Amino acid sequence: STLNTAPPPQHILSSPLVAPVFIVCAPRSGSTMLFELLARSPDVWTVGGESHAVIESLPALDPILRGYDSNRLTEADATPDTVRELQNAFFCQLRDRDGRTVAASRGGVRMLEKTPKNALRIPFLAAAFPGARFIYLYREPRANISSILDAWRSQGFVTYPEMPDWERHEKWSMLLLENWRALSDKPLPEIAARQWLDANTQILNDLTQLPPDAWCAISYDEVCADPQLAAERLSEFAGWRWDVKLDAPLPHSRHTLTPPAAEKWRKNESDLTPWLPATDPIARRAAIALRDLPPRPISQENAPQVVIPALDFSSEHTSSFPEVLEALGITIAVSTYQAGKLIFIRAKDGVLNTHFRDFQSPMGLAYRDGFLALGTKTEAWTFRAFQEPAAQIEPKGTHDALFLPATRYTTGDIRIHEIAWVGTELWAVNTRFSCLCTFDGRHNFVPRWRPPFITALAPQDRCHLNGVAFVEDAPAYVTCLGATDTPDGWRVNKVNGGLLLDVASGEPIVRGLSMPHSPRYYGGKLWLLESGHGRLSTVDVASGQTTTVAEMPGFTRGLDFHGPYAFIGLSQVRETAVFNGLPICAPGRERQCGIWVIDIRTGATVAFLRFSGSVQEIFAIQVLPVRWPELINEDHELLGGAFFVPPEALVESAPVEPVLAPV
Repeated sequence: STLNTAPPPQHILSSPLVAPVFIVCAPRSGSTMLFELLARSPDVWTVGGESHAVIESLPALDPILRGYDSNRLTEADATPDTVRELQNAFFCQLRDRDGRTVAASRGGVRMLEKTPKNALRIPFLAAAFPGARFIYLYREPRANISSILDAWRSQGFVTYPEMPDWERHEKWSMLLLENWRALSDKPLPEIAARQWLDANTQILNDLTQLPPDAWCAISYDEVCADPQLAAERLSEFAGWRWDVKLDAPLPHSRHTLTPPAAEKWRKNESDLTPWLPATDPIARRAAIALRDLPPRPISQENAPQVVIPALDFSSEHTSSFPEVLEALGITIAVSTYQAGKLIFIRAKDGVLNTHFRDFQSPMGLAYRDGFLALGTKTEAWTFRAFQEPAAQIEPKGTHDALFLPATRYTTGDIRIHEIAWVGTELWAVNTRFSCLCTFDGRHNFVPRWRPPFITALAPQDRCHLNGVAFVEDAPAYVTCLGATDTPDGWRVNKVNGGLLLDVASGEPIVRGLSMPHSPRYYGGKLWLLESGHGRLSTVDVASGQTTTVAEMPGFTRGLDFHGPYAFIGLSQVRETAVFNGLPICAPGRERQCGIWVIDIRTGATVAFLRFSGSVQEIFAIQVLPVRWPELINEDHELLGGAFFVPPEALVESAPVEPVLAPV
């Protein structure tokens, strides 16, 4: 917008700003919603929206002219000339709720302003506007960082499109941090997390240097839950009238990218999880502020350094775990969408090794006849195992299988909870569309079966279909978390609404299960995991009776068998709306993350591996009949020289690269 910065008329100077109020928050915290709510007061004057254009219209305050240093401004920037120019710039644009200019006012003008950039300007604003008050708007990190991430990806919130030393194709969006140059090669989720961390850390550190009556705090959730009460409380703090009676929910902000929805942030869950631990200290300080007890000031030299933690993939295990793997001649493949890893757990000479490969939200796993399948956030991968090139991988002679990409199907975000081979055909549990499906290479997926109570094919996760058991190469049994036909309808009775269904008839075999997962038919028995109790159970199909074989210290999900052993994934699970109320989350119940080995003849725990770092949730488990495999998914140089061709294509007179011999 064009700013009128000409000297104001004399009558404007005679109507000084009286205790202006600044909303300070991280980007995408709901400041526009709160601003538009409070601007309904008859005493409030605004420039109509974001104030950053007003502030940055002054050369002394323009980050571009300051060498793109950051949006940080301190008391030293509040020189007399700058303050005078800034107040004049605001005066020229102020309007009340009826659109009147300052010329029509009588007495002092109560200005309300906001821009998330002010999160880094509190000392400057306090010095430039004596008597200023601050409203700290706090939004919890998962939803807030998810929204920041969406804004980056949309590129609809670009603030500085031509920054030097910024080599990403995404233009810089929203708050300009002091250390932005160091983020040029970082993933977007880390940049989003850093914006949340730096904004909230600086706000809390700066506010605690002000008199306690100069600021207050309110949460985004409080504003959404009761906007009338929030407006009354904040108006009392600010010292202006509130004469509005709200008779409807607040309208969406004009900056809302997508309509609000419960746990909307979950679409970015796998991207956010590695960065959330760093938010805990700030969230605790904000919780104190929200109780109207300002946090204790922290001196700059003693302030904790907020550092995005490095991922920690440490683990511990019983001595029997490598013994079991070596005795059986197997490797355990594990997927964890929470940590974004496919893990090979393998053993040699009594030493256990956890080997990691990066994928985006890896979930379902399946192996058959030398082919490994993996479902990720938007793709289904298949890999083929080869022997000869495996022997050439350093250290030579160690590896007995090398998995190389065979095919990749673009599926879209269908939440492939499980995946399985039926001959050479790949089947998947398509949780988002509540169906079983296959892939033909022409469509994202081909629906093959859905529960009879699901009336339409829609990306709405209506029943949280999550597991399938095959009998004689045909889908026979499935698990879901509710016989519901509405978007996310299963969440209402998630604690004990789970079912085991017969695929042929569509009828329930067992009802009342607590989050069942991983049905399997093995050794003439039907098995499943009742995750909400941390159990491995068998099911009598005729009677519908379940029998607990073993109970473990975690949320059980991911199951495979070899010989007399069951290999089971355990997850810590988080204190979120999805898991609260489950028996496994009851006070005093232990919740660990790892792989448990259970003797299915006795129910005894034979061995376990427990993750102690960043891996907190296990999704799928798959036994591989190889001792020390490798998998390549990103080494393009190696993949560029690997060829697998039909044997009949080889002739003696035409030397070619050696054929890769499959396992």
